[in-house]
Amino acid sequence: MESKHKPVIGITIGDFNGIGPELILKIFSDHGIGKICTPVIYGSTKIFNKYRRLLNTDEFQFFHIKDASQVAHRKTNIIHCWEEDYEIEPGKVTDIAGKCAFLSLKAAVADLKKGQMDAIVTAPINKHNIKNPEFNFVGHTEYFQQQFEAKDVLMFMVTEELKIAVASMHVPLSEVIKDISKEKIRSKLELMEASLKKDFGINKPKIAVLGLNPHAGEEGSIGKEEQEVLKPLISELKHKGHMIFGPYPADGFFAAESYKKFDAVLAMYHDQGLIPFKMMAFESGVNFTAGLPVVRTSPDHGTAYDLAGKNKADDSSMRAALYMACDILKTRQG
Repeated sequence: MESKHKPVIGITIGDFNGIGPELILKIFSDHGIGKICTPVIYGSTKIFNKYRRLLNTDEFQFFHIKDASQVAHRKTNIIHCWEEDYEIEPGKVTDIAGKCAFLSLKAAVADLKKGQMDAIVTAPINKHNIKNPEFNFVGHTEYFQQQFEAKDVLMFMVTEELKIAVASMHVPLSEVIKDISKEKIRSKLELMEASLKKDFGINKPKIAVLGLNPHAGEEGSIGKEEQEVLKPLISELKHKGHMIFGPYPADGFFAAESYKKFDAVLAMYHDQGLIPFKMMAFESGVNFTAGLPVVRTSPDHGTAYDLAGKNKADDSSMRAALYMACDILKTRQG
């Protein structure tokens, strides 16, 4: 949305029996946040009041609005997404918390579509209890892709030190090989390169591609995907002037810290990319959905039920997701 004000950022509550509400309380108790954005939290004041009492904090001050047209630019706004007075059960998986997580997400996305939000930061959901006829997806990324009719999207895990994406997202390992094709890798590399330019301001991005098989296939003796898919595609893209290199054996690539030589890395499947990323950046990493016409970020962790309600949750990743949403908006606006 075009506005003379600071960016308006929608914040979904996530599963309210997880750590989402605590993260929101901690972040927006810092009144300095208001200098960089205007937050609009989609959830329930009743839920946050229960967590304020449980966590014994009165720093979090909010302004209840009925809809996004009433946004107060110097306050932390909350929109009610349900009226019922549900009890919180920190650490427990409940159908009600899943239902409310979806109501929060649906309302925030609707306002984003209407141009009443500049970006959305999503708190963690439980992929099982949120499921319903309107949300039959394995995660936020696929939901946003469908809602904004994007041909393809990239789950881009980002921190200062490392930007890494995966070609095959939430797919069982037994199906990864079938999911890896020249067309898919080309699409993911195009999305990554475009995002590095548009969202991160890197004019000539240098990208590394990891191999699928051990030792990147060992010249075809341990799998053919590198020889038949990755090498021909990388060679073709190089000849067209793209700075894309590989395929690299994943273990040695991270052990030698070769990622520091590149602006971003494309891994072949979920754990190949996310294990090294979370080892390096679990407290500061951000999950950014590249390829959308809108900006959506989230922390790089889940609901952390074991920490819920104990005042032990680290808000660093959620805070980084908020800052990154603001930074990407600035970069896109030039």
